[in-house]
Amino acid sequence: MSKELLRDFADVLVTVVEAIGAAVIFIGAVWAAVRFVVLGLGRRNAAVFTPVRLSLGRFLTLGLEFQLAADVLRTAIAPSFQQIGQLAAIATIRTALNFFLRREIEQEQRQVTADGAVRDGPSPSGRQVDPTQREQS
Repeated sequence: MSKELLRDFADVLVTVVEAIGAAVIFIGAVWAAVRFVVLGLGRRNAAVFTPVRLSLGRFLTLGLEFQLAADVLRTAIAPSFQQIGQLAAIATIRTALNFFLRREIEQEQRQVTADGAVRDGPSPSGRQVDPTQREQS
């Protein structure tokens, strides 16, 4: 396999992985926007929006992971020192973003659980929780 063919293949992979990351972020943003509108029209309680923020944060984290993977792929074939430096800077920034985003998600989840705020889906006990009612701890 020639170096040129390998670079072309890596470029295609980078484009695909970047597109997946962008799609994940876009889908998460649309999902959060729809849930925001639906929940916002029905209720005026700010606690209702916390699960929407948590969901969007998860999508952003996953999308950033794909973007970082694309950057790693981009520099995998015969990288120059300049490309390695750029990758290090990009990886540092994206890793920091992911770290703070995950930390905020964990804090929000703990607060939702501690406050007994609105939840979608089953509770820790396994019973279905009505999102219109507050769960008793």
